[in-house]
Amino acid sequence: MAAIELRGVRKAYGQAEVIKGIDLSIAHGEFCVFVGPSGCGKSTLLRMISGLEGITEGDIAIGGEVVNDIPAADRGLAMVFQSYALYPHMTVRQNLSFGLENIQTPRAEIATKVGEVARMLQIDMLLDRRPKDLSGGQRQRVAIGRAVVREPRVFLFDEPLSNLDAELRVDMRGEIAALHRRLGNTMIYVTHDQVEAMTMADKIAVLRLGKLEQFGAPLDLYNRPANLFVAGFIGSPKMNFLSGQVDADDRARLRLETGEVLAIPQAGFAQRSGANVTLGIRPNHLHAADAGPVKVAVRAVEQLGGESYVYGQTASGTAITLHSPGQTGIDLGDVIHVDAPTDEMHLFDTDTGLSLRMD
Repeated sequence: MAAIELRGVRKAYGQAEVIKGIDLSIAHGEFCVFVGPSGCGKSTLLRMISGLEGITEGDIAIGGEVVNDIPAADRGLAMVFQSYALYPHMTVRQNLSFGLENIQTPRAEIATKVGEVARMLQIDMLLDRRPKDLSGGQRQRVAIGRAVVREPRVFLFDEPLSNLDAELRVDMRGEIAALHRRLGNTMIYVTHDQVEAMTMADKIAVLRLGKLEQFGAPLDLYNRPANLFVAGFIGSPKMNFLSGQVDADDRARLRLETGEVLAIPQAGFAQRSGANVTLGIRPNHLHAADAGPVKVAVRAVEQLGGESYVYGQTASGTAITLHSPGQTGIDLGDVIHVDAPTDEMHLFDTDTGLSLRMD
């Protein structure tokens, strides 16, 4: 079993603390994605799990065993890097074999394992080529194959697709997800791309400034974000936010900075009369309506054929994005009115940023 548990994990470089007390449990066989903006500490956390970085405080346990003092080579993990890290003077076959040769695996067993992995990753026809003769996608398959052939307890991926073009990234993330289904190993994957996180993960850990903001299944984070940061980070295009003050009576309403009034969910908000609240609504839940309560000046329109994006701003300058399937008759320069169903709204305390849950 290769469950991973982090307990009060911290990392500091001198006075600079980059990982600030993270507690996290990853079950055996889960595909967990660390996601967050650049500099949030996700790659540092991955390197601490791998043993390539020491920890300042706390414990990291793999399969129930605390590994703080166990060298990286003895943790039973395999890491795939952003840069591929292939040996340029070796053939694909030699790159795949190298790790097994170092632990004195019998030659016949090496040949069998390399052949099986090469066929699984569809690189068996490339075994006699060197890295310079491979495309980016082929190099990434070799890098993954070098990890797979070692049969590790846990796979660690550090932004492995960031050097690939957009179309190839889509193909490769599908292949990595399929690899996980075939092998069933625990996998931890680092990315700044929340679309990768949403499409690949069993669980997502959202990090910011060295802290864990939320951990859960992708749709749980999308549907029930814990705070404003997670709400704005998970989902593409990002969630719209409107600030105002609760004006609760027999029908809950939010009075916006523009003076416009928008109906909000009734349940649980009568006691918040006068509170400063930020309303979040996703672009696909916001729609143009002749009698809509919020006026938006259209600044740009993207017609993509199968879907449309409308970008505008309110009278107070707040950016607003609408997304709809199909094509739209809205044009640049139009002034439209928008509305949203109350059951698709998210409400956050403006001062703390925390979600005001209705469930």
